Amino acid sequence: MIRNASILCTLALAAIVSRAGAESITLPPSGDNQKCSVMQGIGLVRVQVDYSSPDVHGPGGGDRRGKIWGELVPYGLADLGFNDCKECPWRMGANENTVFSVTHDVTIDGKPLAAGRYGLHAIPGKDEWSLVFSRNAHSWGSYSYDPGEDVLRIPVKPAKSEYHEWLTYEFDDRKPDHAVCSLKWEDLAVSFTVAVPEIEKLYVAQIERDLESGKGFDWYELEAAARYCLQAKVALDRGLVWAEKSVNMPGVGKPNMTTLGTLAQLQLANGKQAEGLVTLDRALAMGGETPVSLHQFARQLQLNGNKEAAMKVYTANARRHPGQWPVTFGLARGHDMMGDPKKALGFARQALAQAPDEPNRRNLQGFITGLEKKIAGN
Repeated sequence: MIRNASILCTLALAAIVSRAGAESITLPPSGDNQKCSVMQGIGLVRVQVDYSSPDVHGPGGGDRRGKIWGELVPYGLADLGFNDCKECPWRMGANENTVFSVTHDVTIDGKPLAAGRYGLHAIPGKDEWSLVFSRNAHSWGSYSYDPGEDVLRIPVKPAKSEYHEWLTYEFDDRKPDHAVCSLKWEDLAVSFTVAVPEIEKLYVAQIERDLESGKGFDWYELEAAARYCLQAKVALDRGLVWAEKSVNMPGVGKPNMTTLGTLAQLQLANGKQAEGLVTLDRALAMGGETPVSLHQFARQLQLNGNKEAAMKVYTANARRHPGQWPVTFGLARGHDMMGDPKKALGFARQALAQAPDEPNRRNLQGFITGLEKKIAGN
């Protein structure tokens, strides 16, 4: 990290390389700045940062706390005194380039970045930094930095951090479609968000590839693929094709409550109302379901806006499993959905006595209170 020491190490490296390809001995890393790597998955996407990690106390043991930012790491672009780089950013680590790599296209704080490997640099400032993603991911440090190789620059705000002796990269706030990457060193952190736009489409593309293998000859896998499209509300037309195969594909398809239920929902989701209701009748005729599984099926139909189909399932559940939990609650939900809160209230009060535990009783009591307010408002 110390500028003069880095230059000496660079010159030594250049001298070794110039020895007509002769192999050199293995020595400890320059300045004892150990190599590190952190990888974070965001669904199918892999994000990785490879860096060398300096410490606050430095190789000589002197305490540099309070002297890192604006001193050891200068603010703005700096003249590193080597390779004619008069306005160089910081390499965001020590020794070789810090390298940011990603397997798929992503966004960085909302700006697009294509899949690939990038040198990660920074132009630090007291109140704001610029992060620089360079297509040059192979250089030693920032001495060969060329702004013409910039692919992306983003502004970020430095923030107070818990103390970190060693420069560290971490991934925080991990969600299904994004994660926050943070550099933390000494008492400061800078962070940026790596997000995967339309991540559901990546899964659909991968599922397509999976089904082209032997998995495409298994009704269970076909139904799972169709169900993903239904739940994620993505590629519903493709999901319908897979659902139809899970039921009808010669030698593979298997009509059962699961496959027919998924097919019915995808037919409804694709605007095929009459076909969906016919398939729903076929699914209900299969039998073998439990009160809970039928209730969950009806609830899913209801949440997807298929009122007629949901009520059909709530009613079928009540015929087959009268008086059981959560069948009566299903009738309450169904009649409320169909615009009859008074009838729904009667079933909800019955269901309250059937509730198997306190959390369900509290849930029902909240539902009853909502119905009472709705009725009073009318």
